[in-house]
Order: sequence, then C-alpha cells, then structure tokens
Amino acid sequence: MDYGCVIYGSARQSVLKILDPIHHSALRLCSGVFRTSPVESLYVECCEPPLDHRRKMLTLHFYYKILSLPEHPFFKYKQSQFILRLQKARPCVIFSFFTRASEFLNNLDLENLQVVPVLKYPLTPWNSHGLKFLNPFKSFDKANTAPIVYQQLFADHRDLYHNFIPVFTDGSKCSSSTSFACVFINSTLSFQLHSSCSIFTAEITAILHALYQISNSPPDNYIIYSDSFSALESMTSLHRFSHPLTFNILELHDRLACRGFSDLLCWVPSHVGISGNEHADNLAKSATDSINCPVPLSDIKKYVKIKLDSNWQSQWNLKEANKLHSIKHLITCWPSLPLRKLDTVLTRLRIGHTRFTHRHPLFSFILYHS
Repeated sequence: MDYGCVIYGSARQSVLKILDPIHHSALRLCSGVFRTSPVESLYVECCEPPLDHRRKMLTLHFYYKILSLPEHPFFKYKQSQFILRLQKARPCVIFSFFTRASEFLNNLDLENLQVVPVLKYPLTPWNSHGLKFLNPFKSFDKANTAPIVYQQLFADHRDLYHNFIPVFTDGSKCSSSTSFACVFINSTLSFQLHSSCSIFTAEITAILHALYQISNSPPDNYIIYSDSFSALESMTSLHRFSHPLTFNILELHDRLACRGFSDLLCWVPSHVGISGNEHADNLAKSATDSINCPVPLSDIKKYVKIKLDSNWQSQWNLKEANKLHSIKHLITCWPSLPLRKLDTVLTRLRIGHTRFTHRHPLFSFILYHS
C-alpha cells in the first residue's frame, strides 16, 4: 500500500479510508487476533502505524528527496498564487503534493529544516576515489591497552610528523542536541547543529569545517585528528551512496592540494588522555552557538520518523481505557515467540480479546454469516 501513496495520498479522506479495512485484515492475519480487537491495540501490538502515518512519512521523504537533487525537475518548483488562492478559498479542492507536504511540515515544525544537496562528483570505476588516513594505533586493542601507552604512541607519532600543524575535531550528540568542535593551535570553534543530525554527521561536519578554516590560512602542512574511525573509513572509498558531506570534503581537499596545501587525516582513540582530543570533546559537549547547516537526507528521514512516532505515542497515551495500554505504555516492538501458536495466544491475552472473554460476539458473528 506504500507504492504510489505519494500520488494517491491527495485523494479525499473518505476514499483513503477504504484502504484501512484491508490494512487491518492483514494485521489480524499476521498477529492472529480476533476481529473484535480494537484497531488501536492492533497497531501498537504489531508495531505497525496507521496508513495515514505512513503516507505522511513517505510524502515528506519524497519531498526532501526532491530538495536534495538540484537536477530534479521540481527542485525549484513554486506553486502559482492562483493555485494557492484557489485551495484556500475552496476547501473542497484536492490539495496538490506540495501543499500537503507544506501542511505536514508545519504540523511537525520542520519548515526551517534544510537538506544537503547531493553533488554529482565524477566517480570513475577505473580510479579509486577517497582519502587515506593514518592509523598509528592499528596494532593495539583499546580494551587491553593502557591510556599511557596510547599517549606515548601519539607522542612518537607527533615527533614523526612534527612539521605538520595539528588540528583536532570531534562531534557530540545527546538527546536534545548535536554539536561539533575543532581545535587549532591558537583558536577553537564549536557549534550546535540541528538536532536531527546524527553523530556521524557531526564528525564529518567537524572535519569539513576544519578544512574550511585551513583554506583561509596560508598554504602549509596540516594533519586533522579525529576519534571517529567510521567517519574516516567512509572517506577511503567513495561511491554514490556515500554520505554527501564526504564529497564536499574530497572536493575541498583537492582544491587545497592544488593551492599547495598538504592535508592528512589521522585517527586517534578517544578518552585516553590525548590533550587535543580531550579538548575538542569538551568543547563539542559544551557548544552553545548554533550554525545553520543543511542536514543530510538520511538523517532527515530518521528525524521525520521520530517526529511522527512521537505523535503516535502521544495519541496512544490518551488511550488509558485500553486494556493493552495498561501493560504496554510505549509503542516499541516486543520480542516475538519462536512458535506461531504461542505467540498468537500471548498476543490475544495482551489485547484482552480471547475465545474465553469474547466467545459470545465471536460465535454470534459466525452464526450470523453461516
């Protein structure tokens, strides 16, 4: 039912509701519950949101996908004032896709969220695209290595690269904010990103901003230290599904190389007493200034789902009279049993509709249709 819902989602609610019984029947077949079970309990027990929830999510996903592709035909599309006035004056008029998306954005407070445009970087299969990074600690296991050993290894590494100016970067994420920091020899910077950004995006953004700051300096040798192994590894081999900011890093790195800069990347373990990394970590956690940076499409999709699930959770919190709500306050999934029969029995007991408790309405329905 997801296929094409971005288009047919503009139909009237009376038409869209025709699909709900089909959805409910499928959930009942999968879970084994009776037809008398409340629909709200069915959604929460199966951890499957209503179709309207799914349509909103996929509509916003497609909307932001359009905004992430500068070459998309509707990238710069703006609705005519005539259409907007017509939709406002006549509520009976079916709203267009962009009108529906704008309404969803307004309801979820996402109107100011910008998406990172996907750049078309020329990737050729016969050439390797990416940046290599140094790892002087690769032969040591962090769980079995004392911090003093890492500190000594880093000191030896700095002696080897003493002619490179060190720059430390780090990202941080908590439940309410995402931030990053860069530490240079004579200056620092730290900013908060949009809360939808992942910790991976924060680490990548920190490296990108470090390169931006380096580009404003005279040509020299620089080495950027990051404690995010996944972020550095993602830049070693780029492909069309890579994080969009990694292409920005590669492009900026190539431009700096043409100007005479020598930029290296290096991984350092976190929380082992390396002063530059510890300083960057503290700055990232205490960042207060916000920066208006666009958010990658993958992060936006996750954030949209979180916002819609939060609305679903709020609606479920109001169902205090529901039997399932008394034992399941959250809409998260429960583990299923390996045997279908046992899982069905347990599901019926949770919802409170079994053959024993609802024998009369069940059998009266069967007799009526026999």
